[in-house]
This record gives sequence, C-alpha cells and structure tokens, in this order.
Amino acid sequence: MASTTTITTHEETDRLPLAGLLALAMTGFLCIVTETLPAGLLPQISDGLAVSSSLAGQTVTAYAMGSVLAAIPLTLATSGWRRRTVLLLTIVGFLIFNSITAISTAYWLTLAARFFAGVSAGLAWSLLAGYARRMVALSQQGKAVAIAMVGTPIALSLGVPLGTWLGTSVGWRWAFGIMSLLTLSLIAWVLAKVPDYAGQAKGERSPLPQVFKTPGVRPVLCVVIAWMLAHNLLYTYISPFVAVANLADHVDLVLLVFGVAALVGIWVAGKSVDRALRRTVLLSLLAFGLTSLVLGVWAVVPSVLLVAVATWGVTFGGAGTLLQTALADAAADGADIALSMNVVAWNAAIAGGGLLGGVLLDAWGVSAFPWAMALLLAIGFLIAWRARIHGFPAGHRLSPGQALGH
Repeated sequence: MASTTTITTHEETDRLPLAGLLALAMTGFLCIVTETLPAGLLPQISDGLAVSSSLAGQTVTAYAMGSVLAAIPLTLATSGWRRRTVLLLTIVGFLIFNSITAISTAYWLTLAARFFAGVSAGLAWSLLAGYARRMVALSQQGKAVAIAMVGTPIALSLGVPLGTWLGTSVGWRWAFGIMSLLTLSLIAWVLAKVPDYAGQAKGERSPLPQVFKTPGVRPVLCVVIAWMLAHNLLYTYISPFVAVANLADHVDLVLLVFGVAALVGIWVAGKSVDRALRRTVLLSLLAFGLTSLVLGVWAVVPSVLLVAVATWGVTFGGAGTLLQTALADAAADGADIALSMNVVAWNAAIAGGGLLGGVLLDAWGVSAFPWAMALLLAIGFLIAWRARIHGFPAGHRLSPGQALGH
C-alpha cells in the first residue's frame, strides 16, 4: 500500500538521508520567508505599488488565504500523483509567483500572485512531514520530521530579518527576485537528492470525513489551534509587547533569541518525539503556560522577558515536529489528508492570533496578552492530557499497541 506511512523494505536503513531531508527543510524555509517578507517591507511595497500601507498589508493576508483555501482540496486532488511531482509543483509555484511579485507594477496582479504563492505553500505544508516520514525507517520518523521542519525557525530568526535588510538595501522587488533564484537551486536539489514515491491508488484513499473522525485526529487539531493561537497572539504583536520593557529598539535581538531557542527546541523534539511524544507535548504546553504567567507579572523586567522569550522559543521550536507526528500517527493511511487539515488549523490560528491580539490591544493593552495565552495553553494542555489513548498516547510511539497504520 503506497501511503505516507508505508515504508518499503529498501528504505529500512539506519542512515538518515540528510541531503533529501534538508531539501524539504529548504522548502519550508521558502514557505515562511515568502509568507512573511512583505511584513518587513510594507512601506517600500506601498510606495512601489502606489497603495496605502493597509492595502500593502493585504499581500500577507492573500498568501494566508491561499494556504487555507487550497490545502485540503489540492491534497485530495493530488493524492494519487507521484510524490516528487507534487513537491516540485509546489516549488515551481513559488518560482512563478515570486517572480510575478518581483516584476508586477499592478496591485491586483501582485495580490493574485501572493494568493497563488499561498496556494503553493498550502500544498507544500500538507506534504512535507509525510514525505519526511516516508524517506526513513519507522524508528527514525520523528528525527526525520524534526530535520524537515528546521527551516521554519531558521526562517523566522534569520531569513525574515535578512530578507527585510536586503529589501531595504536593494529594493523589495530584488528581495522577491532572489527568492526565485533560491527556488531554482532548490528544484535542482530536489531532483538530485529527494527520492520519488507513488501516490495512493484510488481504492486506498481515505475520505475526508473518515479521516476527520479517526480517533485522535480531532484532539490533536484542537491542541494545534489552542497552542498556535497563544503563540501567534504574542508573535504578531511582539513589538508593542517588548516596548513595556524598553526593548522597542531591540526587537531584532528579541526575535534572534526566540529563533536560536527554537532551534534548540527542534533538537529536543528530535530526541524525544519517538520515545516520549506525549510527555514532551505536555511539558511544552506547561512550560509555555507558566512562562505566560511570568510575563503577566514581570514582563517589564528586560532580563526576565528575554529568558521568557527563550523558553517560549524552545517550546515552539519542537511544536511542528510533535504535533505533525502525533497527527500523522493518529490518521495512519490518511496522514496526508490530516496534515492538510493541520495547514488549515495552523493558518487559521495565525489569522486568529492577529485578530484576538488586535481586540485585546485596543481594549486592555498588551498587559492582557499573557493571561489570554495562559488560558489558551491551559485548554490545550487539558485536551492533550485527556487524549491519552488516541492522539497523544503514553510511551514509545512505536511500542506494541500503537496504531500507526503499518
């Protein structure tokens, strides 16, 4: 059976295919940088397209909407296609639509290009974790997903500031043009180092409602929403939040601390995801929740705030690996479809974090953020705690009785 959770005999090796996994990580890196690049270049994009800053900001919204609307239907539509063909399709999408963004002088065309770049990202995110799992033996799936997800914290900590600097130095159009050049090199990398696999035969594909009702899938998705709402509430409004500690001029330092800590979190998740997934999820949620309470009391102290940001970064860094592994395990042969649902939940949390943060900021100011985060994380913790049989089972994820669809 050709599915994201089926591993053929020739794949049962002890050596991780690092070159191929890092190509997947580079794909994730491009997804994140392409999504967030306009946020740091709004004045330049506004001037270049002769629109207001608020309209220029819709280039970020259009990208997110493309991901949300396309992830599930495109995953279903391409489930029978060769896997590398689908991966290359998403990367070529970035090449085409980042190039259009770089040369477009019309606002409507730029907005359309951003929407379809988001479509490419939605399909890519639903593919990456399952692809990484399929490239390795069962015992290495957690580590493989951790490596494939490492592009996200690198993009958030280094890629976005570098892209912003580049855009302000040589122009925002060149920033998108350079993204297209990186995409060309990634296409060659994928062709050389990423193995190809068959898609699912028509009779093997699980219907969307069936996957959604699979025990464990809904609890994991609920934890994704609660956890990422809390994260994006703070990340979206990090500038006004750190201003209370007189760090408004050092947001780059705060984000660097967060990004480096997130890399540590990726490493921790890679070590623990197979043998203690449930425990690591619960400890991460608990640590982030307690950090929120600390921020609620001592956020005005710069040293405390930086330590809290580092703790937050560690818990976030491993979240993608932990949650996508739990979701794919629960869904078994419906893993690709479940991971497309994860894309929708994740992006909805990004939008929801911005919306909730805006409401709280206008009503009570940034002092309300930590308490709202703590509440969301408590909800996520309780859901994960209750999902001890399906979703986040105790013990080694490959122990007898764990239903992984093999």
